[in-house]
Amino acid sequence: MVLVDRFSKGCKLIPLKGLPMAMQSAEAMFNHVFCNFSLPEDVVSDRGPQFTSQVWGSLCARLGIGVSLSLGYHPQLNGQAERLNQEIGRFLRTYCSREQHRWSEFLPWAEYAQNSLIHSSTGLTPFQCVLGYQPPLFPWLGEPSDVPAVEEWYRLSQEVWERAHVHLQRAVRRQRIQADRHRRPHPSSQVGQKVWLSTQNLHLKLLCRKLNPKFVGPFEIVRQVNPVAYQLRLPASYRICPTFHVSLLKPAHSSPMETGVREEPPPPLDIEGSAAYQVQALLNSRRVHTRLQYLMDWAGYSPEERSWVEAADILDPSLMEDFHRDHRNKPAPRSRGRP
Repeated sequence: MVLVDRFSKGCKLIPLKGLPMAMQSAEAMFNHVFCNFSLPEDVVSDRGPQFTSQVWGSLCARLGIGVSLSLGYHPQLNGQAERLNQEIGRFLRTYCSREQHRWSEFLPWAEYAQNSLIHSSTGLTPFQCVLGYQPPLFPWLGEPSDVPAVEEWYRLSQEVWERAHVHLQRAVRRQRIQADRHRRPHPSSQVGQKVWLSTQNLHLKLLCRKLNPKFVGPFEIVRQVNPVAYQLRLPASYRICPTFHVSLLKPAHSSPMETGVREEPPPPLDIEGSAAYQVQALLNSRRVHTRLQYLMDWAGYSPEERSWVEAADILDPSLMEDFHRDHRNKPAPRSRGRP
C-alpha cells in the first residue's frame, strides 16, 4: 500500500499480503500513519472495491475523514501515489529480480530515500516538512564493527540506500522532462456542449478491437465537476461512472456541410460478458415454435435496425409487462401451469 501526504509529499510504503479489504486498509493506515501523525482531513484513493464499499465510507464518516475517489478511468487524480507506485515498482524490479521473495525488505530503504528527496513544489524534503530537519544520510559515522553480521547488514543497507536514492533522483528528473514535454492546455467545455468520449477504457462489444471507434457519442455535458472533470449524459445501458477527465473528451464540432452534429448510434457495452443495448420500445410480439420473441426498437438506431429478440434475452421484464398492458391480443408469455 502506498500512502502520500499531499502537503509534505512524504510517503509511507506498507507491505501487504494480497489485496486488502476495507477494514484491513483502514487498520494498515491507522497502525502506520494515523497513530503517528493524527487523522487526515481527507483521503484520496482510486475506485478499488475496498474504497468504494459501504464499510470504508461509513468508517471514514465515523472518524470525520473526507473521502475523495479518483475519476473513472483516470487514476491520475491521485497522481502523487500513482507516480510513486511506478517508480517503486521499477526500483523493486531492478533490485529484486533475483530475490523476489525479499521485496518487502527493501521497501523501508525506498521510503527513506523518497522522503529525503527535495520536492520541486516545496523546495524541501518531506522529512524537513514534517520533522523540521533532515535526518543524517549515508555514510553513517562510526567505527567498523568486529561483528561480521553487523558489517554485513551495514554493507547491504548502504548498497540498497545508494541504489534507491540514485534511482528515485533519476525518476524525478525523468518525470519533470516528460511532464514539460507533453503538458498542453486542454480545450475548455461548457455545460450543454456535446463532446466525444474516448473508448480507450470502454469495453465495446464489437467484432474487431482494432477497428473499434476511437471515440463514441457525442454526449451532452451535464455538469462540470471540477476544472478538469465533466459529467456526461450517457445512455442507461452504459452502467459506468458518468464523470470523466477532460483528457478523455473531445469537443464535437459540426461539419460545414451539416446542419448540426450527427448523432452516432451508441455501440453496445460489454456488461458481464454480454452485449447490452438500450431499448426505445417494444413494437410487436410473435411466437416462433415454442419461443416468444419481441420486435425491438433500439435507442439511437434507425428503424431499419429493428430486430426480433427472444423474451429470455430481455433484461428488463417491465418492458414486456408494459407492452402487453397496451396490446392484450398479442402473443404473451404463458402463465404458470398452462401447457
